[in-house]
Amino acid sequence: MQLELIRNATLKINYGGHVLLIDPYFAPRHSLPSFTGRSPNPMTGLPASIDDILKGVELVIVSHLHTDHFDSVAKERVPKSLPILCQPGDEGSIREAGFTNVTPLLQSTIWNGVTVTPRQGSHGLGPVVEKMGRVIGFTLEVAGEPTVYWAGDTVLYPPVAETIRQISPDIIITHSCGARWDGDLIVMDAEQTVAVSRLAPQAIVVATHMEALDHATITRQDLRQAAEAVDLDPSRLLIPADGETLSLSR
Repeated sequence: MQLELIRNATLKINYGGHVLLIDPYFAPRHSLPSFTGRSPNPMTGLPASIDDILKGVELVIVSHLHTDHFDSVAKERVPKSLPILCQPGDEGSIREAGFTNVTPLLQSTIWNGVTVTPRQGSHGLGPVVEKMGRVIGFTLEVAGEPTVYWAGDTVLYPPVAETIRQISPDIIITHSCGARWDGDLIVMDAEQTVAVSRLAPQAIVVATHMEALDHATITRQDLRQAAEAVDLDPSRLLIPADGETLSLSR
């Protein structure tokens, strides 16, 4: 499989001979409000044109409707006929935006031979979850490719650990910027990302959702230093740059 990090959570994945786009966030640099007063968002531009990003895409997966995962520009530019898998409950809003082929991911779903299974996530813990709303992660499975667990906008908590134990994924994609809302951690930070690597010694962890939003607290360099501090094999924790493509196998 090939995984291209576009920016933030947006990924373009060539998997099982098909091209998937995850959580398209196409807003120009500094075109959206700040979350903390530190900087307008997103803090970085796209590494390629939207036309190039959309080239070849056959399926879109939208984990939730926060603007940094499915924004107004994406709603305008993603072709309305492309199939979209989404979190249950979000399908109505996506259809209202004009999309005609929207399926809520209620259970394991087979799309062109690729099995997509929803997985639990929690966008923080405690009262902040009510502010953040529901989110999902998912796994991807197809013969001949590594099993992929896209954890999504979640902290490390028991259901995430249980998913790792249960399916023993080859690739785990984390959101690792340590974003905080009113002081509460709402996605994984460096410590939790390293803990995921220790939970899954068989897996390669790919850390994404970094250095794009002003409520992040962990940089790529922070995460590298945290991994080095515990002598984590650098081949087991990959921290791609925006626009970088990784070739991954079992």
